[in-house]
Amino acid sequence: MGKVLYIAEKPSVAQEFAKVLGISGRRRGWIEDEDAVVTWCVGHLITMSYPEAYDPALKKWRLDTLPFIPDTFRYEVIPSAKDQYETVRTLLLRPDIDTIYVCTDSGREGEYIYRLVAQMAGVSGKRQLRVWIDSQTAEEIRRGIREARDESEYDALSDAAYLRAKEDYLMGINFSRLLTLRYGNAIAGMVHAKYTVISVGRVMTCVLGMVVRRENEIRRFVKTPFYRVTADLALPGSSGQEQKAALQAEWRAVAGSRWEGSPKLYKDTGFRSPEDAQEMIRVMKDGQPAPWEMTVCRRETKTEKSRASLLFNLAELQNVCSKTMKISPDRTLQIVQDLYERKLVTYPRTDARVLSSAVAKEISGNIRGLEQIPGVRKFAEDIIRSGAYRSIGNSRYTDDSQITDHYALIPTGQGIGSLGSLSAQHVQVYEKIVRRFLSIFYPPAVYEKTALECEREGEHFFAAVKILKDPGYLKVAGIPKAKSGQAGEGNGQVIGPEISDLLSRLRKGSRISALNFAVREGETTPPRRYTSGSMILAMENAGQLIENEELREQIRGSGIGTSATRAEILKKLVKIGYLSLNAKTQVLTPTLTGELVCAAVGCSIPTLLAPEFTASWEKGLTKVAEGEIPEREYMSKLTEYIRKRTDQVMASDRSADLHQYGAAVKKFYPGGSRQLTVAPAAKKHTTRQRKKKG
Repeated sequence: MGKVLYIAEKPSVAQEFAKVLGISGRRRGWIEDEDAVVTWCVGHLITMSYPEAYDPALKKWRLDTLPFIPDTFRYEVIPSAKDQYETVRTLLLRPDIDTIYVCTDSGREGEYIYRLVAQMAGVSGKRQLRVWIDSQTAEEIRRGIREARDESEYDALSDAAYLRAKEDYLMGINFSRLLTLRYGNAIAGMVHAKYTVISVGRVMTCVLGMVVRRENEIRRFVKTPFYRVTADLALPGSSGQEQKAALQAEWRAVAGSRWEGSPKLYKDTGFRSPEDAQEMIRVMKDGQPAPWEMTVCRRETKTEKSRASLLFNLAELQNVCSKTMKISPDRTLQIVQDLYERKLVTYPRTDARVLSSAVAKEISGNIRGLEQIPGVRKFAEDIIRSGAYRSIGNSRYTDDSQITDHYALIPTGQGIGSLGSLSAQHVQVYEKIVRRFLSIFYPPAVYEKTALECEREGEHFFAAVKILKDPGYLKVAGIPKAKSGQAGEGNGQVIGPEISDLLSRLRKGSRISALNFAVREGETTPPRRYTSGSMILAMENAGQLIENEELREQIRGSGIGTSATRAEILKKLVKIGYLSLNAKTQVLTPTLTGELVCAAVGCSIPTLLAPEFTASWEKGLTKVAEGEIPEREYMSKLTEYIRKRTDQVMASDRSADLHQYGAAVKKFYPGGSRQLTVAPAAKKHTTRQRKKKG
């Protein structure tokens, strides 16, 4: 009986496999004992060859050599990885090794890494088994090896991986050369550079277009001021005395209002001029001193429940860390990868935000492990003691249909001993994952919401308030800080129980006093610029910045790029000078070069800028991986697209349009091609307000 070879994607992972399997005997590039060998790649060992490897004449960029679409693609060893490749190749072909366990990362890219090596080495006649794991705990590694399936069962995934690489290669090579030769000199002249290479990528160019499009929306935006009228209300106490604590209500021009349909209005909640707002206040005061009596028309109280958010996938975690920690998606991925390799969390490059039914049955082990952490010990103990984990398999947090390669990113409950050696950032990210995980085992938070409508002189004022009656999962996730909400029936002002009690005594026809009327000036605000985190979410959702998690789940699987590549794409756009990333705010803005490149693409191959088009390619790859579309059909559509677009660019010259656009936008970059003049970022709410006494 021959030896067994385990091949991992990285040295650290290989060492973990060797430790779990009890294999010692470290050599240069592998570990070996009497029965088994463990070796590793160092990420990618093989890459696609550049055109000059097919023909030296193709090294020079010329229009008459495009499009470049080889009949058979060539691959070569990455020079810096040559030594390790030779080690791996030798082991793969060793006569005494008859079984190979493929232990590269469990995903499309990990499959591609191994397939390229096996292809280049010429592996044949050996049993090849695929190990698919969700974490690097000893139990999961043993399970993955025990349940390893024949590598041929992953052929469709391999086809998708090869196609993704060919697609990026062909679009990048052909369109970068094509547009550089067509418009590179024009852009170089406008940014005062000696030359400019236009770098084009299937996903990268689409993301650039999203940022530029948002910047143009902000430039076109015209602020509109408006003036709301509010009333500070005093609630009658149990003894009939007025309370000093006031509740704010907002006037609205409802049916019957003397201003209904008036051209003086901005919508129905305010006026276009402060003078008209002040006139409305004069009507309300009617020449009388404060306080002014109002009549309650309606009081409605209802209970609302807020459930814990779905679990983290990589995109959601990157967005949260960008928003709360101001770190880039690339940095978040580095951190969570470290946590994964230390066995603290499950596989990070996942798109799912739910558990599998199999994992849900065993989830108590993850929870018990967290009892070792002082900050969350009491929550883990409560969950175990109450048995709340037993029903998680029948909740919205478990859904096999929403899982492709991996379930959500959760703590394993293991590796706790390594927390003390981690950086503060690592611990902070880990805590976010832990608290999101534990919160799903707690009941919903319960709010009591009250809507109040009052009338004076035929005009109606509205207020909405809420009180947290039961924090539920917020005990774990954290109770949000109270925000001063708008007075109207929106999310509502957060109030204390004493005011809630006074409100509950009001009935239709009750009298209530206005202590003061005021004009509050507001103005419409432009769309917000993307941050690195919100861009990751927008990429996940086919170019739509959808913050409502239930809506996001409805279109999941239609994204731009993958969880494994999105952060790297943003990083590359910044590195090549097409985007600028503010390290403190994580706000993304285009550079002049990036904006001109976007314009060049827009006037020549505009589909590359369309998120829905780019997402359709990604969805096609998913269908190939699932066996719904044959590889040859996808490849045929890809080559047809490249040929057709190349012909269109060859037949036109839009340099004049590009120069005109450049002349129009250069004023926004007085500091040079990398410096955009940025107005102060818009606040998160939709209006900016300041109070004027009436």
